[in-house]
Amino acid sequence: MINTELNLSINEPKWEQLLPDVFQTAEKVVSQTVSFIASQEPLAFFDSEKTLSFNLCLSDDQEVHTLNKEFRHMDKPTNVLSFANIDDPDFSQMSQQPTIEMGDIIIALQTLQNEADIKQISLHNHFCHLLTHGVLHLLGYDHIIDEEAEHMEDLEIKILDLFNIDNPYKE
Repeated sequence: MINTELNLSINEPKWEQLLPDVFQTAEKVVSQTVSFIASQEPLAFFDSEKTLSFNLCLSDDQEVHTLNKEFRHMDKPTNVLSFANIDDPDFSQMSQQPTIEMGDIIIALQTLQNEADIKQISLHNHFCHLLTHGVLHLLGYDHIIDEEAEHMEDLEIKILDLFNIDNPYKE
């Protein structure tokens, strides 16, 4: 069993109105995603008995737009941004600490709502999908090339199935 820790900050109060159990849901998604990946793939930091710590910020389009412009040079909001410490050249040194800081995930409420409306899915299900996607990024997964994208999508589908959430990629 891999120990996980979730540090949650809520910068947009409407999150708690729209998803009152957001903290419990987020903790469950983080824990289940890590456990599933640990059962499937031998990532080095799973061998330690250290706690994996994830930072989640629930925000709005304005903040995510600013971060997306600054760090990805894309002048628009997006649904989820992930800043993975595993990409840091000093990650091996950081992973020597008692708790391994995996990085930061930020999710924009308005974009999440708009996408959920367009896809005709619940906010809860779309939130679980975006958070799963962000956690996978912090664990080192990406979708830059097609093969990586297919693998990451396949993992997301399997993880979301654990929560009885339909495949978000089906037409």
